[in-house]
Amino acid sequence: MKIYVLAPKENWICDRIASEWRAYFPEHTVNTPEDADIIWLQAGWCWNHIEANLLLAKKVVCTEHHIVPSKFTQKSRDEFRYRDQFVDAYHVPNIHTKDIVSQLTQKPITIINYWYDPKKWYPGDREKSKARLGLPSSAYIVGSFQRDSEGETENPKLEKGPDLFCDYVEKLSLDKNVHVLLGGWRRKYVIKRLEESGIPYTMKTMVSLDVLREMYLACNLYVVSSRQEGGPQALLEAPSTRTPIITTDMGIARQVINSNCIVDISSDVYYPSEEDVELNYNNVLKYNIEEYGNVYMNYFKEVLENV
Repeated sequence: MKIYVLAPKENWICDRIASEWRAYFPEHTVNTPEDADIIWLQAGWCWNHIEANLLLAKKVVCTEHHIVPSKFTQKSRDEFRYRDQFVDAYHVPNIHTKDIVSQLTQKPITIINYWYDPKKWYPGDREKSKARLGLPSSAYIVGSFQRDSEGETENPKLEKGPDLFCDYVEKLSLDKNVHVLLGGWRRKYVIKRLEESGIPYTMKTMVSLDVLREMYLACNLYVVSSRQEGGPQALLEAPSTRTPIITTDMGIARQVINSNCIVDISSDVYYPSEEDVELNYNNVLKYNIEEYGNVYMNYFKEVLENV
């Protein structure tokens, strides 16, 4: 069985997923769609980068990571339905996305969680990581590594919840010596809010994965404040480094995070316990690609043989 993985070449998470698949399953990966048994539209929005006749000739799996209802216009609906004629089966990471996609297609939809790469994400020493990153050792480091402004503006990307994140950090700062550690890009809204509130922060833009791991390790708390997500990957990456994490109830949260750490951050403040950290760590271990990648492999075999 040969699989061609379509990546968007945007230097973002979908490219990393495609790269990790190729690294762990080289014997099942081809570099051109012509040589594939299955074309995996891992970045479904790039589907038209492949010729229509090839899509019709092959089995096609499309990953739909998440759909934001408020942004899903009639044009979006029409484009989905046009692409649907070329797709044999859909892969989604969570039940929230499946509920939306099931209203748009009659094709089979399968929920399979994301994986993480244990060679990239593993525990370490918080104080040493703080020192290496030049962060204040006495501060309570709160992390957020994503993009959550609309384009290059200061307008918040509401599905990512940057407003909720800032509200939460402001509450924490009443009780803790908070220092915010930001990663990713397009963080103008959050930066503006932090500066208005007088909360110190450090910004690390588009760092290597080694530095990103150090950033997780340095955090006393990582906050996922999103309203809608496919994952996010932080729900696997932070726990796999034994980083304390809280999250809103969206994406894959219920699949990987223990219930204590799924928080209504608009009203509640919660500091994860050592037991919470250990539970989350043990929860994510089964999603390491060395083991969980076989779930994907079995899924692709099923599509090839029975769909």
